[in-house]
Amino acid sequence: MEVDNYIASGILELYVAGLLTEEENLEVHQNALQYPEIKNEIMAIEAAILELTQAIVPTYADRKGFDDVKVRIGERKDTKVVQMTRDEKSNLSSYIAWAAAILFGAGLVWFYVQNDQLKTNIEMVNQQNGVLEQQILDARGSLTETEALLSSLRDKNVSVTSLGGQEVSPDSYAKAYWNKEQNKVLIDAQGLPEPPDGMVYQVWSLKLDPLTPTSVGLLEDFDADENKVFTLNNPNESEAFAISLEPAGGSEGPTMEQIYTLGAVTSS
Repeated sequence: MEVDNYIASGILELYVAGLLTEEENLEVHQNALQYPEIKNEIMAIEAAILELTQAIVPTYADRKGFDDVKVRIGERKDTKVVQMTRDEKSNLSSYIAWAAAILFGAGLVWFYVQNDQLKTNIEMVNQQNGVLEQQILDARGSLTETEALLSSLRDKNVSVTSLGGQEVSPDSYAKAYWNKEQNKVLIDAQGLPEPPDGMVYQVWSLKLDPLTPTSVGLLEDFDADENKVFTLNNPNESEAFAISLEPAGGSEGPTMEQIYTLGAVTSS
């Protein structure tokens, strides 16, 4: 072990100041027991700090300590200036330098923590802004869709058919908005219950004489559709509309006992 380099490293000053970890303190203590030079250096640092403290801060010791001081200074009233040796000054300077370095390091740690927290806050704000922007875009999209829907419903070529509940579900209801010019029908199915798993609602265009059902389409993804408004193609000469509950994928003809709503088209 290079004792001189070990002493010059400043670790002894930190040891005396109580700034080392428990493991580091144990290491210094063991080295002091093994190397007299290290032990003597520790004692010199402690003595230098003690003399500096006595020179700067007035000491109000017990009577025995005060008598001892009087003996050493000959009961002089003037302040005694403690002259420190070059080695003591060097050690004290090292201690002060290391203490300053520790304060500077603590400042750097604080700055790093604050800077890291600031980055985290900025990232959170950016994420929140991204969510808000997406919500605005979604709202604009919903508004556009709503305006388009209202425009379709208000078209003079649209006929409105109310579909009332049938025996299987008397409380069900729906509306069919049929645009004959565009061969499209909008089904407002808000009044239908959620279909069971493995089942789907199917819309039918009916000719009444003779009774001839033609499938218009399925109300797919019913659960996921918040508005429950579905647009389907209808090139048929419809006299009535019906909605029935069918197995997933639909049926070629309506299951009569599973017709939930039915309504006749009003002549325009």
